[in-house]
Amino acid sequence: MLNELSFITTGLILGTTAGLSPGPLQTLVLSETLRHSRREGIKVSFAPLLTDAPIIAITVLLLSKLSDFDWILGLISMLGAIFLAILAIETIKGIRIEAAHQPLKPQSLLKAMITNLLNPHPYMFWFLVGAPTFVKALEVSSFSAPLFIAGFYSGLLGIFIAIALLAGKFGSFLKGKSYAVVMRILGSLLLIFSMLFLKNGLAYLRII
Repeated sequence: MLNELSFITTGLILGTTAGLSPGPLQTLVLSETLRHSRREGIKVSFAPLLTDAPIIAITVLLLSKLSDFDWILGLISMLGAIFLAILAIETIKGIRIEAAHQPLKPQSLLKAMITNLLNPHPYMFWFLVGAPTFVKALEVSSFSAPLFIAGFYSGLLGIFIAIALLAGKFGSFLKGKSYAVVMRILGSLLLIFSMLFLKNGLAYLRII
């Protein structure tokens, strides 16, 4: 039970961090909310839930076929550590997000889905971080993997929706010190995950 809870916690932290890390979809959530309405921002928030399924399926399938090759998993874990470290640095920097000045028409959910599909981060995340964690969760129990997925999307969608609601009511919050503090805390958590992936990679490569 403890292991299962650790996977849902891991998913929740990674999803929350992904939701707050600056990116095109988060920018779209903010811009649609600030320029039009909270409803438009919330609509955009659900794009990952509709577009990530094929990405997860492909990456999990590939990694399940490679699960007997420790050196490949080791290299993937090392790349995952580098990827998370880069995201951590970007997050800790606290990139300031401001609304564009030119008016735009409300974005449809379809456009948000296309934006997410064209964003390389979901592909990199699931191949380097999400799918290895999913495969590892499957080895623990049949419930651990779904709990990891549930935790991840609860964090991701929860943050996106919260950002939309806050941007609609307190737009200045996203330009203040509170946002920068949250970004730095989550960036530090990403660094911790990076070190864990580095440790797993070294173990797969039998270096430690």
